[in-house]
Amino acid sequence: MNRKMHGIAVLAVGVLALVIAGCGGSSSSSSPDEEQGTTVVSLGAAEGVGMVLVESKGMTLYDFRKDKGTTSSCYNACAGFWPPLLTKGEPQPSNGTSASQLGTTERKDGTMQVTYAGHPLYTFVEDAKPGEAAGNNIDKFGGEWYALNKEGEEPTTTGGGGTNTEGESTTTESSGGYAGY
Repeated sequence: MNRKMHGIAVLAVGVLALVIAGCGGSSSSSSPDEEQGTTVVSLGAAEGVGMVLVESKGMTLYDFRKDKGTTSSCYNACAGFWPPLLTKGEPQPSNGTSASQLGTTERKDGTMQVTYAGHPLYTFVEDAKPGEAAGNNIDKFGGEWYALNKEGEEPTTTGGGGTNTEGESTTTESSGGYAGY
């Protein structure tokens, strides 16, 4: 009888261990998913425009003047060159950005795009590395594109397209050849 009780006790401990391990396993697998859904918006220095909004990899974020409020106007080919900054969770501020300025807007496909000061945010495919702002001050896809500062406004300095001495916008083409879109 003693052996039988010992066997049941060992079996019970084993089952309990499996239950505990199963619970621990499921919580650890959901944690990385939550982290992957977090989108961080911070400030970073960009050539020619100063301190502007950047995403977690340091790539410059842009505003499309054609957007109406928080509604994006950039789809299809436009979104191929200016990918929207998407999130699966609440966007998080970092390095001087304001939590009260961050938000989201739903795109036509149901994905959530990050907004700052009411502007949907985008990256630019021709920004090859952090610190570049090749998409600043460009007129493409029916509107102008600008990097944004921590107030959610266009920077006072120029980059990308630049400004000529008369203050008129100019559009320059980078080596990536975006002129064809």
